[in-house]
Amino acid sequence: MGKFDTLLRRRTGPNGPIATTGATPTHEGAPGYRREARGELFLLAVANFVAEDTFYEAAGRRDDRLAGLVREIALADVAWLTAFVRWLRRDANMRSAALVAAAEAVHARLDAGRHGDNRQLVEAALHRADEPGEFVAYWHGRFGRRLPQPVKNGLRDAVARLYTERSLLKYDTDGHTVRFGDVVDLVHPAPADARRSALYRYAIDRRHGRDEAPPPELPLLRARAELAALPVAQRRAVLGDPERLARAGMTWEALSAWLAGPMDAAAWEAVIPSMGLMALARNLRNFDEAGVSDEVAAQVAARFADPDEVARSRMLPFRWLAAYENAPSLRWGHALDHALRASLANLPALPGRSLVLVDTSASMTDRGFSRRSTMTPLKAAAVFGVALSARGGDVDLRGFATGVFRHRIPRGASVIDQVRRFCDRVGEVGHGTDIAGAVRSSWKGHDRVFVISDMQTMTPGVNGTVPHHVKLYGFNLGGYAPTAIDAGSRNRIEFGGLTDATFRAVPLIERGGSAGWPWEDAA
Repeated sequence: MGKFDTLLRRRTGPNGPIATTGATPTHEGAPGYRREARGELFLLAVANFVAEDTFYEAAGRRDDRLAGLVREIALADVAWLTAFVRWLRRDANMRSAALVAAAEAVHARLDAGRHGDNRQLVEAALHRADEPGEFVAYWHGRFGRRLPQPVKNGLRDAVARLYTERSLLKYDTDGHTVRFGDVVDLVHPAPADARRSALYRYAIDRRHGRDEAPPPELPLLRARAELAALPVAQRRAVLGDPERLARAGMTWEALSAWLAGPMDAAAWEAVIPSMGLMALARNLRNFDEAGVSDEVAAQVAARFADPDEVARSRMLPFRWLAAYENAPSLRWGHALDHALRASLANLPALPGRSLVLVDTSASMTDRGFSRRSTMTPLKAAAVFGVALSARGGDVDLRGFATGVFRHRIPRGASVIDQVRRFCDRVGEVGHGTDIAGAVRSSWKGHDRVFVISDMQTMTPGVNGTVPHHVKLYGFNLGGYAPTAIDAGSRNRIEFGGLTDATFRAVPLIERGGSAGWPWEDAA
Protein backbone atom coordinates (compact mmCIF):
# COMPACT_ATOMS: atom_id res chain seq x y z
CA MET A 1 0.00 0.00 0.00
CA GLY A 2 2.84 2.39 0.75
CA LYS A 3 4.27 2.01 -2.73
CA PHE A 4 0.87 2.47 -4.32
CA ASP A 5 0.11 5.50 -2.18
CA THR A 6 3.39 7.10 -3.23
CA LEU A 7 2.50 6.50 -6.87
CA LEU A 8 -0.95 8.04 -6.44
CA ARG A 9 0.47 11.15 -4.83
CA ARG A 10 3.16 11.71 -7.42
CA ARG A 11 2.90 15.16 -8.97
CA THR A 12 4.08 15.97 -12.45
CA GLY A 13 4.80 19.65 -11.99
CA PRO A 14 3.90 21.94 -14.88
CA ASN A 15 2.92 19.06 -17.15
CA GLY A 16 -0.40 18.46 -15.40
CA PRO A 17 -1.56 15.85 -12.91
CA ILE A 18 -2.40 12.96 -15.27
CA ALA A 19 0.59 10.67 -15.65
CA THR A 20 1.30 7.40 -17.45
CA THR A 21 2.96 4.38 -15.84
CA GLY A 22 3.65 1.86 -18.59
CA ALA A 23 2.94 0.51 -22.06
CA THR A 24 -0.29 -0.99 -23.41
CA PRO A 25 -1.80 -1.14 -26.92
CA THR A 26 -4.62 1.16 -27.97
CA HIS A 27 -7.93 -0.34 -29.10
CA GLU A 28 -6.67 0.06 -32.68
CA GLY A 29 -3.50 -1.92 -31.88
CA ALA A 30 -0.91 0.85 -31.87
CA PRO A 31 1.58 1.15 -29.00
CA GLY A 32 0.03 3.23 -26.24
CA TYR A 33 0.28 3.99 -22.54
CA ARG A 34 -1.63 3.17 -19.39
CA ARG A 35 -2.19 5.80 -16.72
CA GLU A 36 -1.85 5.79 -12.98
CA ALA A 37 -5.15 5.11 -11.23
CA ARG A 38 -6.24 8.66 -10.40
CA GLY A 39 -5.66 9.91 -13.93
CA GLU A 40 -7.49 6.97 -15.46
CA LEU A 41 -10.46 7.45 -13.12
CA PHE A 42 -10.57 11.19 -13.83
CA LEU A 43 -10.62 10.72 -17.59
CA LEU A 44 -13.11 7.86 -17.46
CA ALA A 45 -15.54 9.61 -15.12
CA VAL A 46 -15.70 12.87 -17.07
CA ALA A 47 -16.32 10.94 -20.31
CA ASN A 48 -18.61 8.22 -18.95
CA PHE A 49 -22.40 8.26 -19.05
CA VAL A 50 -23.16 5.30 -16.78
CA ALA A 51 -24.75 2.28 -18.52
CA GLU A 52 -23.91 3.63 -22.00
CA ASP A 53 -22.01 1.69 -24.68
CA THR A 54 -19.15 3.41 -26.49
CA PHE A 55 -17.46 2.61 -29.80
CA TYR A 56 -14.72 0.45 -28.28
CA GLU A 57 -16.13 -0.55 -24.89
CA ALA A 58 -19.45 -2.08 -23.78
CA ALA A 59 -21.37 -0.36 -20.99
CA GLY A 60 -20.94 -3.16 -18.44
CA ARG A 61 -17.18 -3.40 -18.91
CA ARG A 62 -16.82 0.38 -18.78
CA ASP A 63 -18.90 0.69 -15.60
CA ASP A 64 -16.98 -2.18 -13.98
CA ARG A 65 -13.72 -0.40 -14.76
CA LEU A 66 -14.99 2.79 -13.13
CA ALA A 67 -16.13 0.89 -10.01
CA GLY A 68 -12.81 -0.96 -9.78
CA LEU A 69 -10.77 2.23 -9.99
CA VAL A 70 -12.97 3.90 -7.38
CA ARG A 71 -12.57 1.02 -4.92
CA GLU A 72 -8.80 1.03 -5.45
CA ILE A 73 -8.40 4.76 -4.87
CA ALA A 74 -10.90 4.84 -1.99
CA LEU A 75 -8.44 2.83 0.08
CA ALA A 76 -5.34 4.68 -1.09
CA ASP A 77 -6.34 8.36 -1.13
CA VAL A 78 -9.82 9.08 0.22
CA ALA A 79 -9.16 12.84 0.50
CA TRP A 80 -8.39 13.07 -3.22
CA LEU A 81 -11.42 10.93 -4.08
CA THR A 82 -13.80 13.05 -1.96
CA ALA A 83 -12.58 16.25 -3.59
CA PHE A 84 -12.88 14.62 -7.01
CA VAL A 85 -16.45 13.39 -6.41
CA ARG A 86 -17.51 16.85 -5.23
CA TRP A 87 -15.95 18.50 -8.30
CA LEU A 88 -17.36 15.82 -10.62
CA ARG A 89 -20.91 16.47 -9.44
CA ARG A 90 -20.86 20.24 -9.00
CA ASP A 91 -18.45 21.56 -11.63
CA ALA A 92 -18.33 18.81 -14.23
CA ASN A 93 -22.09 18.26 -13.72
CA MET A 94 -21.80 14.45 -14.00
CA ARG A 95 -24.65 13.12 -11.87
CA SER A 96 -24.57 9.34 -12.34
CA ALA A 97 -20.80 8.94 -12.30
CA ALA A 98 -20.48 10.93 -9.06
CA LEU A 99 -23.23 8.94 -7.33
CA VAL A 100 -21.81 5.57 -8.42
CA ALA A 101 -18.29 6.61 -7.40
CA ALA A 102 -19.39 7.64 -3.90
CA ALA A 103 -21.44 4.49 -3.29
CA GLU A 104 -18.73 2.12 -4.55
CA ALA A 105 -16.04 3.95 -2.57
CA VAL A 106 -17.95 3.88 0.71
CA HIS A 107 -18.81 0.21 0.33
CA ALA A 108 -15.17 -0.66 -0.37
CA ARG A 109 -13.98 1.33 2.62
CA LEU A 110 -16.49 -0.24 4.99
CA ASP A 111 -15.56 -3.73 3.73
CA ALA A 112 -11.94 -2.89 4.55
CA GLY A 113 -12.83 -1.62 8.03
CA ARG A 114 -12.23 2.05 7.11
CA HIS A 115 -15.00 3.89 8.97
CA GLY A 116 -13.78 7.49 8.74
CA ASP A 117 -14.45 9.93 5.89
CA ASN A 118 -17.38 7.94 4.44
CA ARG A 119 -20.05 10.42 5.50
CA GLN A 120 -18.24 13.17 3.58
CA LEU A 121 -17.99 11.00 0.47
CA VAL A 122 -21.74 10.41 0.39
CA GLU A 123 -22.59 14.07 0.94
CA ALA A 124 -20.11 15.18 -1.74
CA ALA A 125 -22.00 13.28 -4.47
CA LEU A 126 -25.44 14.74 -3.77
CA HIS A 127 -26.23 18.11 -5.30
CA ARG A 128 -29.88 17.95 -6.38
CA ALA A 129 -32.87 17.08 -4.23
CA ASP A 130 -33.76 13.85 -6.05
CA GLU A 131 -30.24 12.47 -5.60
CA PRO A 132 -30.52 11.20 -1.99
CA GLY A 133 -33.33 8.94 -3.23
CA GLU A 134 -31.29 7.87 -6.25
CA PHE A 135 -28.33 7.06 -3.99
CA VAL A 136 -30.56 4.89 -1.79
CA ALA A 137 -32.00 3.12 -4.85
CA TYR A 138 -28.48 2.39 -6.16
CA TRP A 139 -27.30 1.15 -2.76
CA HIS A 140 -30.33 -1.13 -2.32
CA GLY A 141 -29.91 -2.59 -5.80
CA ARG A 142 -26.15 -3.07 -5.52
CA PHE A 143 -25.44 -3.85 -1.87
CA GLY A 144 -28.73 -4.76 -0.18
CA ARG A 145 -31.39 -3.08 1.90
CA ARG A 146 -29.33 -2.23 4.98
CA LEU A 147 -27.90 1.28 5.04
CA PRO A 148 -24.71 1.54 7.13
CA GLN A 149 -24.55 4.39 9.61
CA PRO A 150 -22.00 6.49 7.63
CA VAL A 151 -24.32 6.31 4.62
CA LYS A 152 -27.26 7.46 6.73
CA ASN A 153 -25.18 10.31 8.13
CA GLY A 154 -24.15 11.51 4.68
CA LEU A 155 -27.75 11.29 3.47
CA ARG A 156 -28.91 13.29 6.51
CA ASP A 157 -26.44 16.06 5.65
CA ALA A 158 -27.73 16.15 2.07
CA VAL A 159 -31.39 16.10 3.12
CA ALA A 160 -30.87 19.06 5.44
CA ARG A 161 -29.27 20.98 2.58
CA LEU A 162 -31.49 19.94 -0.34
CA TYR A 163 -35.02 19.25 0.87
CA THR A 164 -37.22 22.35 0.62
CA GLU A 165 -40.82 23.09 -0.29
CA ARG A 166 -39.78 24.00 -3.82
CA SER A 167 -37.58 20.93 -4.33
CA LEU A 168 -40.34 18.65 -3.01
CA LEU A 169 -42.74 20.02 -5.62
CA LYS A 170 -40.20 19.63 -8.41
CA TYR A 171 -38.54 16.30 -7.62
CA ASP A 172 -40.81 14.24 -5.32
CA THR A 173 -42.79 12.60 -8.11
CA ASP A 174 -44.26 9.17 -8.85
CA GLY A 175 -41.49 8.58 -11.38
CA HIS A 176 -38.92 8.13 -8.60
CA THR A 177 -38.63 4.73 -6.94
CA VAL A 178 -37.35 6.20 -3.67
CA ARG A 179 -39.31 9.32 -2.68
CA PHE A 180 -38.50 12.11 -0.23
CA GLY A 181 -40.65 10.46 2.45
CA ASP A 182 -38.79 7.15 2.02
CA VAL A 183 -35.44 8.84 2.61
CA VAL A 184 -36.75 10.70 5.67
CA ASP A 185 -38.14 7.42 7.05
CA LEU A 186 -34.79 5.68 6.50
CA VAL A 187 -32.36 8.25 7.89
CA HIS A 188 -34.48 10.23 10.42
CA PRO A 189 -32.97 13.70 9.86
CA ALA A 190 -33.20 16.03 12.86
CA PRO A 191 -35.29 19.09 11.85
CA ALA A 192 -33.61 22.43 12.53
CA ASP A 193 -36.89 24.27 13.11
CA ALA A 194 -40.68 23.92 13.02
CA ARG A 195 -40.88 24.61 9.30
CA ARG A 196 -38.46 21.82 8.45
CA SER A 197 -40.18 19.46 10.87
CA ALA A 198 -43.46 20.16 9.07
CA LEU A 199 -41.78 19.55 5.71
CA TYR A 200 -40.45 16.15 6.78
CA ARG A 201 -43.85 15.10 8.18
CA TYR A 202 -45.61 16.25 5.03
CA ALA A 203 -43.14 14.35 2.79
CA ILE A 204 -43.91 11.14 4.71
CA ASP A 205 -47.68 11.71 4.60
CA ARG A 206 -47.51 12.47 0.88
CA ARG A 207 -45.53 9.28 0.23
CA HIS A 208 -48.09 7.13 2.03
CA GLY A 209 -51.14 8.68 0.42
CA ARG A 210 -52.05 10.81 3.41
CA ASP A 211 -51.97 13.90 1.23
CA GLU A 212 -53.88 16.27 3.47
CA ALA A 213 -53.69 20.07 3.26
CA PRO A 214 -50.15 21.31 3.93
CA PRO A 215 -49.71 22.92 7.36
CA PRO A 216 -49.38 26.72 7.80
CA GLU A 217 -45.59 26.40 8.17
CA LEU A 218 -45.40 25.51 4.44
CA PRO A 219 -46.88 28.51 2.56
CA LEU A 220 -45.59 27.56 -0.90
CA LEU A 221 -47.11 24.09 -0.65
CA ARG A 222 -50.40 25.59 0.57
CA ALA A 223 -50.45 27.96 -2.41
CA ARG A 224 -49.87 25.04 -4.77
CA ALA A 225 -52.63 23.04 -3.06
CA GLU A 226 -55.04 25.94 -3.56
CA LEU A 227 -54.30 25.95 -7.27
CA ALA A 228 -54.70 22.19 -7.46
CA ALA A 229 -58.17 22.52 -5.88
CA LEU A 230 -59.43 24.83 -8.64
CA PRO A 231 -61.78 23.20 -11.17
CA VAL A 232 -60.04 22.55 -14.47
CA ALA A 233 -62.39 24.91 -16.29
CA GLN A 234 -61.21 27.84 -14.13
CA ARG A 235 -57.47 27.26 -14.36
CA ARG A 236 -56.62 29.11 -17.56
CA ALA A 237 -57.94 32.31 -16.04
CA VAL A 238 -55.05 32.18 -13.53
CA LEU A 239 -52.54 32.56 -16.39
CA GLY A 240 -53.24 36.27 -16.20
CA ASP A 241 -51.97 36.35 -12.60
CA PRO A 242 -48.26 35.45 -12.85
CA GLU A 243 -47.64 36.51 -9.24
CA ARG A 244 -50.05 33.85 -8.01
CA LEU A 245 -48.31 31.25 -10.16
CA ALA A 246 -44.94 32.35 -8.75
CA ARG A 247 -46.18 32.13 -5.14
CA ALA A 248 -47.11 28.52 -5.85
CA GLY A 249 -43.69 27.73 -7.34
CA MET A 250 -45.30 26.80 -10.65
CA THR A 251 -42.68 25.51 -13.10
CA TRP A 252 -43.45 24.91 -16.76
CA GLU A 253 -43.61 21.15 -16.17
CA ALA A 254 -46.08 21.61 -13.31
CA LEU A 255 -48.13 24.13 -15.28
CA SER A 256 -48.46 21.74 -18.21
CA ALA A 257 -49.87 19.00 -15.96
CA TRP A 258 -52.09 21.39 -13.96
CA LEU A 259 -53.81 22.87 -17.00
CA ALA A 260 -54.86 19.37 -18.12
CA GLY A 261 -54.60 20.58 -21.68
CA PRO A 262 -52.14 21.93 -24.24
CA MET A 263 -49.50 24.52 -23.40
CA ASP A 264 -50.66 27.29 -25.71
CA ALA A 265 -48.96 30.67 -26.18
CA ALA A 266 -50.67 32.18 -23.12
CA ALA A 267 -49.47 29.33 -20.90
CA TRP A 268 -45.88 29.58 -22.10
CA GLU A 269 -45.83 33.37 -21.86
CA ALA A 270 -47.06 33.16 -18.26
CA VAL A 271 -44.19 30.94 -17.18
CA ILE A 272 -41.29 31.93 -19.48
CA PRO A 273 -40.09 34.79 -17.18
CA SER A 274 -39.44 32.29 -14.37
CA MET A 275 -37.71 29.64 -16.51
CA GLY A 276 -33.98 29.02 -16.35
CA LEU A 277 -31.78 29.26 -19.43
CA MET A 278 -31.45 25.50 -19.90
CA ALA A 279 -35.24 25.05 -19.77
CA LEU A 280 -35.66 27.89 -22.26
CA ALA A 281 -33.09 26.42 -24.64
CA ARG A 282 -34.76 23.01 -24.52
CA ASN A 283 -38.24 24.37 -25.27
CA LEU A 284 -37.67 26.61 -28.28
CA ARG A 285 -39.53 24.21 -30.56
CA ASN A 286 -42.47 24.19 -28.15
CA PHE A 287 -42.50 28.00 -28.08
CA ASP A 288 -42.71 28.15 -31.86
CA GLU A 289 -45.34 25.45 -32.14
CA ALA A 290 -47.50 27.24 -29.53
CA GLY A 291 -47.13 30.57 -31.30
CA VAL A 292 -45.29 32.55 -28.60
CA SER A 293 -45.23 36.21 -29.60
CA ASP A 294 -42.21 37.89 -31.12
CA GLU A 295 -42.08 40.24 -28.13
CA VAL A 296 -41.68 37.38 -25.67
CA ALA A 297 -39.26 35.62 -28.02
CA ALA A 298 -37.16 38.78 -28.02
CA GLN A 299 -37.05 38.67 -24.21
CA VAL A 300 -35.78 35.08 -24.36
CA ALA A 301 -33.21 36.01 -26.99
CA ALA A 302 -31.99 38.90 -24.81
CA ARG A 303 -31.36 36.48 -21.97
CA PHE A 304 -29.40 34.18 -24.29
CA ALA A 305 -27.26 37.15 -25.31
CA ASP A 306 -26.50 38.14 -21.71
CA PRO A 307 -22.98 36.85 -20.85
CA ASP A 308 -23.70 36.90 -17.11
CA GLU A 309 -26.83 34.77 -17.50
CA VAL A 310 -24.97 32.34 -19.75
CA ALA A 311 -22.15 32.04 -17.20
CA ARG A 312 -24.61 31.38 -14.35
CA SER A 313 -26.39 28.69 -16.38
CA ARG A 314 -23.19 26.57 -16.51
CA MET A 315 -24.37 25.17 -19.84
CA LEU A 316 -21.54 23.61 -21.81
CA PRO A 317 -20.99 25.06 -25.29
CA PHE A 318 -22.23 21.97 -27.10
CA ARG A 319 -25.58 22.32 -25.26
CA TRP A 320 -26.07 25.63 -27.08
CA LEU A 321 -25.24 23.93 -30.36
CA ALA A 322 -27.84 21.24 -29.59
CA ALA A 323 -30.42 23.95 -28.85
CA TYR A 324 -29.68 25.55 -32.21
CA GLU A 325 -30.02 22.24 -34.05
CA ASN A 326 -33.38 21.54 -32.40
CA ALA A 327 -34.85 25.04 -32.86
CA PRO A 328 -37.24 25.08 -35.84
CA SER A 329 -37.24 28.80 -36.66
CA LEU A 330 -34.57 31.35 -37.53
CA ARG A 331 -35.61 33.81 -34.84
CA TRP A 332 -33.45 32.01 -32.27
CA GLY A 333 -30.31 31.50 -34.34
CA HIS A 334 -28.50 34.79 -33.75
CA ALA A 335 -29.17 34.73 -30.00
CA LEU A 336 -28.01 31.11 -29.67
CA ASP A 337 -24.82 31.93 -31.54
CA HIS A 338 -24.24 34.78 -29.05
CA ALA A 339 -24.89 32.36 -26.16
CA LEU A 340 -22.42 29.84 -27.51
CA ARG A 341 -19.79 32.54 -27.87
CA ALA A 342 -20.49 33.76 -24.33
CA SER A 343 -20.10 30.22 -22.96
CA LEU A 344 -16.59 30.17 -24.47
CA ALA A 345 -15.51 33.44 -22.89
CA ASN A 346 -12.99 31.67 -20.65
CA LEU A 347 -11.07 30.13 -23.52
CA PRO A 348 -7.58 31.60 -23.48
CA ALA A 349 -6.19 33.83 -26.21
CA LEU A 350 -2.80 32.17 -26.56
CA PRO A 351 0.38 33.85 -27.82
CA GLY A 352 2.25 32.49 -30.78
CA ARG A 353 0.97 29.88 -33.23
CA SER A 354 -1.38 27.02 -32.27
CA LEU A 355 -2.25 23.87 -34.21
CA VAL A 356 -5.68 22.36 -33.40
CA LEU A 357 -6.35 18.83 -34.70
CA VAL A 358 -9.90 17.45 -34.37
CA ASP A 359 -10.47 13.71 -34.83
CA THR A 360 -13.17 13.03 -37.47
CA SER A 361 -12.83 9.23 -37.45
CA ALA A 362 -15.68 6.71 -37.14
CA SER A 363 -15.36 6.34 -33.35
CA MET A 364 -15.97 10.09 -32.92
CA THR A 365 -19.09 10.12 -35.09
CA ASP A 366 -20.66 6.68 -34.52
CA ARG A 367 -23.02 7.67 -31.69
CA GLY A 368 -23.97 10.44 -29.31
CA PHE A 369 -22.68 10.85 -25.77
CA SER A 370 -25.76 8.93 -24.56
CA ARG A 371 -28.71 7.06 -26.04
CA ARG A 372 -30.87 10.20 -25.82
CA SER A 373 -28.26 12.56 -27.22
CA THR A 374 -27.61 13.51 -30.84
CA MET A 375 -24.47 15.38 -29.77
CA THR A 376 -21.49 13.34 -30.95
CA PRO A 377 -17.94 13.70 -29.62
CA LEU A 378 -17.04 15.16 -33.02
CA LYS A 379 -19.54 18.02 -32.70
CA ALA A 380 -18.37 18.82 -29.18
CA ALA A 381 -14.75 18.82 -30.37
CA ALA A 382 -15.59 20.95 -33.40
CA VAL A 383 -17.22 23.61 -31.18
CA PHE A 384 -13.97 24.13 -29.30
CA GLY A 385 -11.75 23.89 -32.35
CA VAL A 386 -13.80 26.47 -34.25
CA ALA A 387 -14.11 28.70 -31.18
CA LEU A 388 -10.37 28.77 -30.56
CA SER A 389 -9.88 29.73 -34.18
CA ALA A 390 -12.63 32.36 -34.09
CA ARG A 391 -11.14 34.09 -31.04
CA GLY A 392 -8.39 35.47 -33.24
CA GLY A 393 -4.67 34.93 -32.98
CA ASP A 394 -2.72 32.52 -35.13
CA VAL A 395 -4.70 29.25 -34.95
CA ASP A 396 -4.45 26.53 -37.59
CA LEU A 397 -7.55 24.26 -37.43
CA ARG A 398 -7.47 20.87 -39.12
CA GLY A 399 -9.60 17.75 -39.15
CA PHE A 400 -7.98 14.35 -39.36
CA ALA A 401 -8.76 10.66 -39.71
CA THR A 402 -6.57 8.58 -42.02
CA GLY A 403 -5.52 11.85 -43.65
CA VAL A 404 -5.81 15.57 -42.81
CA PHE A 405 -7.83 18.53 -44.09
CA ARG A 406 -7.41 22.21 -43.27
CA HIS A 407 -10.44 24.27 -42.21
CA ARG A 408 -10.16 28.04 -42.51
CA ILE A 409 -12.39 30.26 -40.33
CA PRO A 410 -13.31 33.61 -41.96
CA ARG A 411 -13.00 36.65 -39.71
CA GLY A 412 -16.29 37.34 -37.89
CA ALA A 413 -17.81 34.01 -38.93
CA SER A 414 -20.62 32.41 -36.95
CA VAL A 415 -19.29 29.66 -34.66
CA ILE A 416 -22.44 27.60 -35.17
CA ASP A 417 -22.27 27.86 -38.97
CA GLN A 418 -18.58 26.93 -39.03
CA VAL A 419 -19.16 23.92 -36.74
CA ARG A 420 -21.78 22.67 -39.22
CA ARG A 421 -19.41 23.21 -42.14
CA PHE A 422 -16.59 21.42 -40.31
CA CYS A 423 -18.79 18.42 -39.45
CA ASP A 424 -20.03 18.21 -43.04
CA ARG A 425 -16.45 17.29 -44.00
CA VAL A 426 -16.50 13.97 -42.13
CA GLY A 427 -15.24 11.21 -44.42
CA GLU A 428 -13.27 13.61 -46.59
CA VAL A 429 -9.95 12.10 -45.36
CA GLY A 430 -11.06 8.59 -44.41
CA HIS A 431 -12.41 7.05 -41.22
CA GLY A 432 -9.37 5.68 -39.35
CA THR A 433 -7.38 7.40 -36.60
CA ASP A 434 -3.79 8.32 -37.46
CA ILE A 435 -2.80 10.82 -34.77
CA ALA A 436 0.94 10.60 -35.39
CA GLY A 437 0.51 11.09 -39.13
CA ALA A 438 -1.81 14.06 -38.58
CA VAL A 439 0.57 15.83 -36.22
CA ARG A 440 3.63 15.05 -38.31
CA SER A 441 2.14 16.35 -41.57
CA SER A 442 0.49 19.43 -40.00
CA TRP A 443 3.09 20.78 -37.58
CA LYS A 444 5.01 23.61 -39.20
CA GLY A 445 6.85 25.19 -36.31
CA HIS A 446 3.70 25.84 -34.23
CA ASP A 447 4.27 26.75 -30.57
CA ARG A 448 1.76 24.19 -29.30
CA VAL A 449 -0.43 21.38 -30.61
CA PHE A 450 -3.95 20.43 -29.44
CA VAL A 451 -5.28 16.98 -30.32
CA ILE A 452 -9.00 16.48 -29.59
CA SER A 453 -9.73 12.76 -29.92
CA ASP A 454 -10.62 9.53 -28.11
CA MET A 455 -6.88 8.74 -28.41
CA GLN A 456 -7.36 5.27 -29.98
CA THR A 457 -4.82 5.66 -32.76
CA MET A 458 -3.78 3.14 -35.41
CA THR A 459 -0.17 4.26 -35.69
CA PRO A 460 2.71 4.57 -33.19
CA GLY A 461 5.01 7.45 -32.41
CA VAL A 462 2.67 10.27 -31.33
CA ASN A 463 5.07 11.58 -28.70
CA GLY A 464 7.91 11.99 -31.17
CA THR A 465 5.98 13.93 -33.79
CA VAL A 466 7.04 17.34 -32.47
CA PRO A 467 10.18 18.37 -30.57
CA HIS A 468 9.97 18.05 -26.81
CA HIS A 469 10.18 21.81 -26.31
CA VAL A 470 6.75 22.04 -28.03
CA LYS A 471 3.75 21.30 -25.83
CA LEU A 472 1.45 18.55 -27.11
CA TYR A 473 -1.99 18.68 -25.45
CA GLY A 474 -4.42 15.80 -25.70
CA PHE A 475 -8.11 16.34 -24.94
CA ASN A 476 -9.36 12.82 -24.31
CA LEU A 477 -13.08 12.44 -25.12
CA GLY A 478 -13.31 8.66 -24.75
CA GLY A 479 -11.92 7.90 -21.31
CA TYR A 480 -10.53 4.55 -22.49
CA ALA A 481 -7.82 2.82 -20.48
CA PRO A 482 -5.08 3.09 -23.14
CA THR A 483 -3.95 6.44 -24.52
CA ALA A 484 -1.67 7.55 -27.33
CA ILE A 485 0.09 10.29 -25.35
CA ASP A 486 2.76 9.63 -22.75
CA ALA A 487 1.17 12.11 -20.34
CA GLY A 488 3.49 13.32 -17.62
CA SER A 489 6.62 13.19 -19.74
CA ARG A 490 8.11 16.50 -20.79
CA ASN A 491 5.53 18.77 -22.48
CA ARG A 492 3.05 15.93 -23.07
CA ILE A 493 -0.23 16.82 -21.31
CA GLU A 494 -3.60 15.06 -21.28
CA PHE A 495 -6.96 16.51 -20.22
CA GLY A 496 -10.34 14.86 -19.75
CA GLY A 497 -13.36 16.20 -21.57
CA LEU A 498 -13.92 19.64 -23.04
CA THR A 499 -14.83 22.45 -20.67
CA ASP A 500 -13.65 26.00 -20.20
CA ALA A 501 -11.98 24.78 -16.98
CA THR A 502 -9.62 22.51 -18.89
CA PHE A 503 -8.69 25.26 -21.30
CA ARG A 504 -8.03 27.67 -18.43
CA ALA A 505 -5.29 25.28 -17.30
CA VAL A 506 -3.34 25.81 -20.53
CA PRO A 507 -1.94 29.29 -19.72
CA LEU A 508 -1.00 28.07 -16.23
CA ILE A 509 0.98 25.20 -17.72
CA GLU A 510 2.67 27.44 -20.26
CA ARG A 511 3.90 29.94 -17.71
CA GLY A 512 5.10 27.15 -15.41
CA GLY A 513 2.41 27.65 -12.79
CA SER A 514 0.41 25.05 -10.95
CA ALA A 515 -1.19 22.47 -13.21
CA GLY A 516 -2.96 20.44 -10.59
CA TRP A 517 -6.40 18.92 -10.56
CA PRO A 518 -9.16 21.38 -11.54
CA TRP A 519 -10.49 21.70 -7.98
CA GLU A 520 -7.09 22.75 -6.66
CA ASP A 521 -6.15 26.42 -6.41
CA ALA A 522 -3.71 27.53 -9.05
CA ALA A 523 -0.38 28.80 -7.83
